[in-house]
Amino acid sequence: MSLGREPGLPFLPGCAFRDAMKTSFHRSQTLGYKNGFAFSRLPTVGIGGERLYVNQLSQAELDDLSNQRPTLTYGPAKRAPPSGFIPAHVAFDKKILKFDAYFQEDVPLSAEEHYRIRQVGIYYYLEDDTMSVIEPVVQNSGLPQGKLIRRHRVPKNDHGKHYHWKDLNRGMNITMYGRTYRIVDCDPFTQVFLESQGLELNPPEKMVFDPYTELRRMPVRKYITPSDFDQLKQFLTYDKQVLRFYATWDDTNSIFGENRPYVIHFYLADDTVEVREVYKQNDGRDPFPILIKRQRLPKTFADNKKTFPSCVLEISDQEVLEWFTAKDFAVGKTITLLGRTFFIYDCDEFTRNFYRDKFGITDFQPVEIKKKSLEEVPQVIPPYNGFGVLEDSLQNCFSLFPKPPRKDIIKMLENDHKVLRYQVALESPNPEDRKRRFILSYFLSNDMISIYEPPVRNSGIIGGKYLGKTRVAKPGSTTENPTYYEPSDLTIGSTIEVFGHRFVITDADEYVLNYMESNAKSFPAATLQSLRDHFRPRDIPMLQTNKQELDELIVQVQEELNHKNLNKKNIQEVFLRCDKDGSGILDKAEVLALCDSLGVPTNTILLNKLIDLCSCGEDKINYHDFLRAFPS
Repeated sequence: MSLGREPGLPFLPGCAFRDAMKTSFHRSQTLGYKNGFAFSRLPTVGIGGERLYVNQLSQAELDDLSNQRPTLTYGPAKRAPPSGFIPAHVAFDKKILKFDAYFQEDVPLSAEEHYRIRQVGIYYYLEDDTMSVIEPVVQNSGLPQGKLIRRHRVPKNDHGKHYHWKDLNRGMNITMYGRTYRIVDCDPFTQVFLESQGLELNPPEKMVFDPYTELRRMPVRKYITPSDFDQLKQFLTYDKQVLRFYATWDDTNSIFGENRPYVIHFYLADDTVEVREVYKQNDGRDPFPILIKRQRLPKTFADNKKTFPSCVLEISDQEVLEWFTAKDFAVGKTITLLGRTFFIYDCDEFTRNFYRDKFGITDFQPVEIKKKSLEEVPQVIPPYNGFGVLEDSLQNCFSLFPKPPRKDIIKMLENDHKVLRYQVALESPNPEDRKRRFILSYFLSNDMISIYEPPVRNSGIIGGKYLGKTRVAKPGSTTENPTYYEPSDLTIGSTIEVFGHRFVITDADEYVLNYMESNAKSFPAATLQSLRDHFRPRDIPMLQTNKQELDELIVQVQEELNHKNLNKKNIQEVFLRCDKDGSGILDKAEVLALCDSLGVPTNTILLNKLIDLCSCGEDKINYHDFLRAFPS
């Protein structure tokens, strides 16, 4: 007798009996493999290998049997054929969601606009979830427009996600590649599709326009009723008929201005004005014939705002109230054309006939133009600055390209290498400077002066060139009339001023005396006498030593000439007449010529010796001592 539960008894307490002899309690295997794939199977025996009296069907099979009760009763039902599979690229082909959007762009380098609004269209392709951004092309915008973002799956964030149509809605901002777009509206298809998918759309917004573009929009053209004036009739009537006026433009009030003649042409065919210049030969101007080209000239401008520019390239009827016509021109009248005032003084014969027939004007008396006398502006010479030679520096005031002053070539050739040398002392309150001695050289070829200081040992003063060759002006001379030192001003004991330093002439070279005596007519007697008085004491010792010999020789000559009939009074008068400067010295050749003319024998030994003793220099004779031999 088994101690387990009897078949047919419910599994309730008291209806089951435990088998005390049972030792196996394992469960049967329900995992199986088929063709390498694992699958589950129903157990065939119970725990410990007991027989299973329960239903061996699975829950899915039981559910299937519960649904097949009508089938078991009424037989199998006829099933409908399955619907065909449609892929996404076929179902959503050519179905695109379009959104209207705009983005704002900064304009940093413009004074007229600070930002720019650019309108774009965002397209979403449902077949492959791609997007593209396209900006409508505006002609002459100067901006790279068209396709801004090509068609592809646009990344949404850094996590690898992409934008989906569920992320798009009206009234929202969307950022793609660092640029933020504002979606304001969509087309009707997009609205219907999103609402069919259960997406609640935001209300649409107004599109924002670019303020600078709106500012530049041309105003609406206002149509004005045309007047009854026939321009074609005017052209056909007055074609090739031109009024000619002769005028002047007085510009003498401005610097370098003058009174210039012009010819004014007024074309009757279209009421245009032309101003031409009058070209004259050798007037120093380039031949530009047109001053004002042929155009309509405004007479009265409209009252514009202050922001309107005063000078525009093209003047329209909106800025001008009245244009110049033929009645605005007349002989003797002043007219202003584009800011220049012209005075009309005459016209041609055709112009006179036109005004006589058209306006009844008969007074065409030409106006005589009087030229203003130019004011002579005196030339002001600036003061001498001390640099360079005065004549050389003065040339900069006379010419833009100064030329060197002209030199006296004949004087330079005649007096070449002729130098007058003087010894001068510096006049100074300093005792050390009073002892300094200088050599002043006067060059006769160009009237220049140089000063040289001979070096003195142990004097503490470095000698050498003190003043280079230059012309020295006298004190008180001006740049207009400069006066320079001449040889006649260099007398013994005189004081000369050289660029603020005063020098006293203490001595001179014997060549100075000889040169001045040979050219006595060119120098004053006072200058020559000062040199003679300076050199005469030097000859006194020589005269004292030879005085006794000269007296003895004069006695011998008188004894020799006593037996000859000579007019001694006439001899003295001739010698005094030849000495025009009264210096008492004549040339040796001149003395010999006078002696021959007077019959004085000069071939004797005594007379030749007398002439030698009376010599006072090279080829010079003191005729006072010579005439002692011929007492009157």
